[in-house]
Amino acid sequence: MAGHSIPHYQNDAGHDAVEIGVKEFMCVGARPPFDHPHEFLDMGDDVEKVCPYCSTLYRYDASLKWDETRPEGCEYIDQAA
Repeated sequence: MAGHSIPHYQNDAGHDAVEIGVKEFMCVGARPPFDHPHEFLDMGDDVEKVCPYCSTLYRYDASLKWDETRPEGCEYIDQAA
């Protein structure tokens, strides 16, 4: 993902798992002010990764774009940026 910003995801709703279309990303937990330290996660050769802060299970799905999630609405856009 060189030359691109790293996508950020959140899990306000407490979903058991969030499917995403990238393997390198940031988990913010929930939307501010309830977020945790923004944790960089890299799935490497795996297709799942658990955030060590909030325990959200992220699953890679190659059919999704970087800004799509399943369930919908788990992408995080920093409104201050």
